[in-house]
Amino acid sequence: MNIELLRRLCETPGVPGHEDRVRALILDEVKGLFDHVEVDPMGSLLCRRDARGDGGTPLKVMLLCHMDEIGFLVSHISKDGFLHIQPVGGFDPRTLFARRVLVCTESGDLKGVMNPAGPGVHITKPEDRKKVPEVHEFIVDTGLGEAAAKRVRVGDMVVMDEPFLEMGDKLVSKALDNRVACWLGIEAIRGLGETANAAEIHIAFTSQEEVGLRGARAAAFRIQPDIGIGIDTTLACDTPGVPEQDRTTEQGKGFGLHVRDSSFIADKALVAEIDALARARNIPCQRTMLRAGGQDGAAAQQAAAGARAVGIVVGTRYIHTVTEMVDRRDLKAARDILVAYLEQAG
Repeated sequence: MNIELLRRLCETPGVPGHEDRVRALILDEVKGLFDHVEVDPMGSLLCRRDARGDGGTPLKVMLLCHMDEIGFLVSHISKDGFLHIQPVGGFDPRTLFARRVLVCTESGDLKGVMNPAGPGVHITKPEDRKKVPEVHEFIVDTGLGEAAAKRVRVGDMVVMDEPFLEMGDKLVSKALDNRVACWLGIEAIRGLGETANAAEIHIAFTSQEEVGLRGARAAAFRIQPDIGIGIDTTLACDTPGVPEQDRTTEQGKGFGLHVRDSSFIADKALVAEIDALARARNIPCQRTMLRAGGQDGAAAQQAAAGARAVGIVVGTRYIHTVTEMVDRRDLKAARDILVAYLEQAG
C-alpha cells in the first residue's frame, strides 16, 4: 500500500475553508487518472472518470471524500502577541492541553504551543485543577511576543503539529479523519486501472465537512449522482473501559459498512449488495452505526431529487485527537471493496 501518500496527506494542513494545500497535493497526485477535473466555488475538487460502456445513459456513482481536518482559526491577536482562536470542527477540550501547533500564515508557517489561559499547575488551587477549560479559553504562544501581530492575521489557520507514525499494523496521525478518505479516493481509481467501468465515476474531494457537510452538499447537487458513497472514518472504541455494544467497530476486522448515523440512513438494498460483494471477494467487513455524527453520504442522498447512499468507513481509535489510529488491514479492505464495487457498478 502507498503509505507514503497517506503520510503526505495527513501532514498537509487543511482546516474547513482552508483546504487549498491538500487540494493542490491531490491535484498533482491524480494527473492522468480522470477524464475531467475541476474545482467548484466551494473549493471542492471534482474528478470524473467517464463510463467505458457501449453507450446509453450510464449510472452516476459518486464517492465523497472530505479534505478538511478539525482545527482552529485565529480570532484575535493580543498586544502581547498571544493568539486567541475559534474552533472549526468538534474538539474535546481535555485533549488540548500542552499541544504543539502550526500557525499557517501568508508569509509562512510558525511553530506555536497551545495552553489554556490562566495560572500554571504550581499556583492553581486544587479544586481548579479539576475544571476543564472551554475551547475558546485556550491560547497559542508563538514565542514572537509583540512581533506576532506583524506575521499573523485574523482568519489564519492553526492545526496540530504532530508527525505521522507507523506502529506495527497501526497508522497514527492527527488528520486520519479524513485524509484516509482522500487516500481511498485516489487509490480506488488507481486500483481500477484499465478496467472498463460501466458507470460514470465521480470522486469528489469535498470541503468543509467538519462544519456541516457544506462542500458535499454543493458538489452533490451539481453532480446529482444515482449512488452516493460517503468515504470516512468512524469510531473504533475497542479499547479498555468501553462496553462491547458501544465499540462501533473493532480494528483488524475489515472496513465498516455504514448503515446509519444522525445524518442519514443508508439504502437497504445497497447495503446488502456491498455486503454480498465483500463476502464473495473475501474482503473483511463489519456493519456500523453511530448514535450521533454525520458524513458526506448524507449530502449525496439528499441532493436534488435524491440518491441511493451508503457509507464505506474505516474504524479509527481516539478520533478527533492527535493520536487518531487506523489498522492497515482495515484500510486495505476499504480500498479493495471500493475497487470491487466500481468494477461492477452500472
